[in-house]
Amino acid sequence: MRARLLIVDDDELNREIVRGYLEDEDCDLVEAESGEQALRLLTAGDFDAVLLDRMMPGIDGVEVLQRMKEIPRLASVPVVFQTAAAALDQLTEGLRLGACYYLTKPYHRDVLVTAVHSVLDLGRQRRELRAKVAEYSGVMHLVDEAHFRYRSMEEGRALAAALATICAEPERAAVGLVELFVNAVEHGNLGVNFEEKARLLTAGQWLSELQRRLTLPENAGKVVQVWVSREADEMVVTIRDQGKGFDWHKYLIFDESRACYPNGRGIALARQIAFTTLDYRGCGNEVQVRLTAASGPGAHAPGAVDLPQVLGLKAGE
Repeated sequence: MRARLLIVDDDELNREIVRGYLEDEDCDLVEAESGEQALRLLTAGDFDAVLLDRMMPGIDGVEVLQRMKEIPRLASVPVVFQTAAAALDQLTEGLRLGACYYLTKPYHRDVLVTAVHSVLDLGRQRRELRAKVAEYSGVMHLVDEAHFRYRSMEEGRALAAALATICAEPERAAVGLVELFVNAVEHGNLGVNFEEKARLLTAGQWLSELQRRLTLPENAGKVVQVWVSREADEMVVTIRDQGKGFDWHKYLIFDESRACYPNGRGIALARQIAFTTLDYRGCGNEVQVRLTAASGPGAHAPGAVDLPQVLGLKAGE
């Protein structure tokens, strides 16, 4: 299934330039010339990522992103901000709202293509995760206390999807849990640091390098352990890897110094959209999160929300 990218810009020339840059990429391009049109398209169909102009008349890019974050089905859709506004406070605002990239016009074609590749890959992963959540729904709602262990990112994603089904907002929970479960493997057990991941993502070598490191003798016995318990109306999830830890403090917030990197915002985004609390312990190789639990089978309905009301649109718009 081909990826779908929504291009949102009120300037027709800018949209034409972006089309030219991306015409050879393996994705379907859909265009919106206003924030209002973008929201209608987003609520009517599925997109893997959004390339969003910040400054538009009417509903601007900031408001589009804010409204997306209010809707479970859209909250995890990766967004690339593009704008001529490069002031520090504007840059910080976009990151705080959860944009994955911030591109300042004019930019080179290669910069745009790298950003689009990164968010489309992320979008595909989240679409697959959404399907897994639906598949596992109803399987684990009786869990009160459990202990799991996994070794690979694939196992971590599957476990995250299963655990998300016992949370009140499964799609948000799944995105947050996957971020922490993947971090525990790549940064914890396999020792890939921030700079290395940025370089590997840019070169398209991230997955192959992780597979290589998984086969190394020193990593053969490493696992990530996960403890899950129910406390009243909350699920408490504790994740512990066998790595050396990291300086986690700076990754809890959106930092403009990482705006041009393809990574480094996942923990802050997960904290913002998925968890009631997120607490790292010790050197950073253990983290505990709390999520609102579903009350029982059928207690949650992913995406069940009055979209026109949330978006502030009138019927028929």
